[in-house]
Amino acid sequence: MLVLFETAAGYAIFKVLDEQKLQQVDCLWKEFETPEKANKIVKLKHFEKFQDTTEALAAATALVEGKLGKSLKKVLKKVVAKEAHEQLAITDAKLGGVIREKLNLSCVHSPAVAELMRGIRNQMEGLITGLPPREISAMSLGLAHSLSRYKLKFSPDKVDTMIVQAISLLDDLDKELNNYIMRCREWYGWHFPELGKIITDNLAYCKSVRKIGDRTNVASTDLSELLPEEVEAEVKLAAEISMGTEVSEEDISNILHLCDQVIEISEYRAQLYDYLKNRMMAIAPNLTVMVGELVGARLISHAGSLLNLAKHPASTVQILGAEKALFRALKTRRDTPKYGLIYHASLVGQTTAKNKGKISRMLAAKTALAVRYDALGEDTNAEMGVENRAKLEARLRHLEEKGMRRISGSGKALARTDKYQHKSDIKVYDPSGDSTIPTVSRKRKMEEEEEDKPVEIKAKKIKTETPTEGETTEKGKKKKKKEKKHEEEAEAEEEEAAVNPTEEVTLLLYISSESRPMSFNHGAGVE
Repeated sequence: MLVLFETAAGYAIFKVLDEQKLQQVDCLWKEFETPEKANKIVKLKHFEKFQDTTEALAAATALVEGKLGKSLKKVLKKVVAKEAHEQLAITDAKLGGVIREKLNLSCVHSPAVAELMRGIRNQMEGLITGLPPREISAMSLGLAHSLSRYKLKFSPDKVDTMIVQAISLLDDLDKELNNYIMRCREWYGWHFPELGKIITDNLAYCKSVRKIGDRTNVASTDLSELLPEEVEAEVKLAAEISMGTEVSEEDISNILHLCDQVIEISEYRAQLYDYLKNRMMAIAPNLTVMVGELVGARLISHAGSLLNLAKHPASTVQILGAEKALFRALKTRRDTPKYGLIYHASLVGQTTAKNKGKISRMLAAKTALAVRYDALGEDTNAEMGVENRAKLEARLRHLEEKGMRRISGSGKALARTDKYQHKSDIKVYDPSGDSTIPTVSRKRKMEEEEEDKPVEIKAKKIKTETPTEGETTEKGKKKKKKEKKHEEEAEAEEEEAAVNPTEEVTLLLYISSESRPMSFNHGAGVE
């Protein structure tokens, strides 16, 4: 019987000398107490050593997955195939089935074989000759690290700690640069204040100050490499009529030293940003495609690591960075925030305010998938991120166009706006508002209104005028005594004519007395 024994240094093929000992499973361990006893049970037939750790990792990975590796297949064809009648004792039954199918070799796996493997492992240093124990331990340690990285899908190139430190340093550099540039502008502004208004770019400002020094040197300094021609001419013109104060050479030297610091930090920041982009594309390519390098790095930094970020649900990824606002909203029972760090992504930034919440929710869902694919997947390409980003952009266009469609109707046609026509209304000046004094006195106006009213009332009153007692009696006499003479009728008519003017005068006086009281002699009025 042959025994296949796998080690971190290579494959070993042993020949069992006394197969009867294998039948006594409980006492087999006693045969491997010493190397001398072990050599009486098994003998090394062939040892195939691995060339490097990569080959050892490939072989160990194949054994873990129950596959037949290239190196193992080569050993079995070289040694075991010559003695095809011998049985091959193996540790893994699944691997034995694969060997039986591909190489047509009979494999054995039993409790006695497991006990035999345990004994060989115990006396491996004495059984395998030509291999120092120190080398075996070193190769075992290297293989253990490599295999554990493989099992955890962990690669030394994919170290997210570098990203966390890089993005934190980048933020710190931005703060320091802003402080340094502000000090530089204020400091040099006492000497040449016009330069800060002409040159708005901070880096160009510091480089120009570094080259100019004292403003009296502007006329003899060539700034064509730093500034355009028109800006350079404006700087030289402003230097001649500058309102700045004179400073000493020591002040100028300190300002120039500060400018050097700003230029160096700016160059290092650009270098650090390039490094961060490369690391993000190597570690999380799909996340980088979805939200960009800076936002992706800040998400990883906020979560602690890429693996921790992959454990977060999409709703947490959406508001990551807005925890303070979230807990305040929960405490006051108000609306929770719609976005956190993801607000700075390009997809959310180019959306209208109405659709920012929807896009941030959809982007967070796709970002969560991309992070899990980057952290736990085997592929290192960004195809998934590109595909999901294209879907989000299509969805964004649909949402933006939806607001332009008609509310009624089929909803497919775009809303048509009426053609604009300019209508100018010429307003004429109204002079009535110039003075608040009335043109006619209020008292006179009221009198005129009252005088107009009696005319109407007079006509109505005359129509419905009630006859006096004299009239009623005379009319009654006419009805009762139809045979009266014409003289009495003439007298009644004269009497009626005398009564009517008096009633008209009294009616007019009564109406006018409502507005202004007055006394009137009835008898005189009749005369």
